[in-house]
Amino acid sequence: MTTLLISHSACLDHETPSGHPESPARLRAVLNALDDTPFEALSREEAPVAELDDIARVHPRGHVEALLSAVPAVGFARIDADTAMSPGSGEAALRAAGAVTRAVDHVATGKVQNAFCAVRPPGHHAEPETPMGFCLFNNVAVGALYAREKYGLTRAAVIDFDVHHGNGTQAMFEADENLFYASTHQSPLYPGTGDASETGVGNIVNVPLGEGSDSVAFKAAFETVILPALRAFEPNILFISAGFDGHADDPLAGLNLTEADYVWATKELMHIADIACDGRIVSTLEGGYDLGALARSASAHVATLMGR
Repeated sequence: MTTLLISHSACLDHETPSGHPESPARLRAVLNALDDTPFEALSREEAPVAELDDIARVHPRGHVEALLSAVPAVGFARIDADTAMSPGSGEAALRAAGAVTRAVDHVATGKVQNAFCAVRPPGHHAEPETPMGFCLFNNVAVGALYAREKYGLTRAAVIDFDVHHGNGTQAMFEADENLFYASTHQSPLYPGTGDASETGVGNIVNVPLGEGSDSVAFKAAFETVILPALRAFEPNILFISAGFDGHADDPLAGLNLTEADYVWATKELMHIADIACDGRIVSTLEGGYDLGALARSASAHVATLMGR
């Protein structure tokens, strides 16, 4: 099984204010873990700069151009209380989205079985015209619509196990029956969306988990709700919004998951992908703010994608 790792050093140049949890150290921790001996067999590629036309399928082009033009020459440009840009943020955001489209290229053409995009800034909170929650462009949504436009993979599914609900992805998918979004997340918690009653046109599945929920609740959410719905959808390609901030060690939330839970979820998703879409999976990094837990969880996720 061939797994591709896509990243770029420019994603480290997206600086955030001192003390901000979404820092370059997150990506360094993941990349350092993936440089270890067990990952010598990983194929590796640098993320390209995304084409603006590809981003404009999910974010209006005027919004994309305005956001890029607001990147500061020095210091920080605040978007909201949580989200800021530095001089390196524009290229980082373009490389993060470009990583996902390049991953689609390789997975859709059969060059690799699956791919993991180790990039930042993350993306699943970014709504069509509103960057928020540390996110500038919605990387996974860009990839999903790119897969449909370029390769005819019309039925794209996103499974999101970040501890925070992916309000941006849901907002972009909820009116399109050929796009599927499922999320398990802590609630109540930022951004306040993701109630089970939010079902779009029958293509949105949310399973909120209460604070303190552990492996039992997480697996039940998948086994009883998310996985059956995904099977019924029969995707042509499967994306994973891989946030690891549901880990028990993470400082920003209150779930009690472990690396083993991410391994289990990844295996279950791979099994469905093998049946529904020739194993085509593109996973992209979202949250995770304890550096040790993030590195262990992401490397366990990638090792599972590799078939280890």
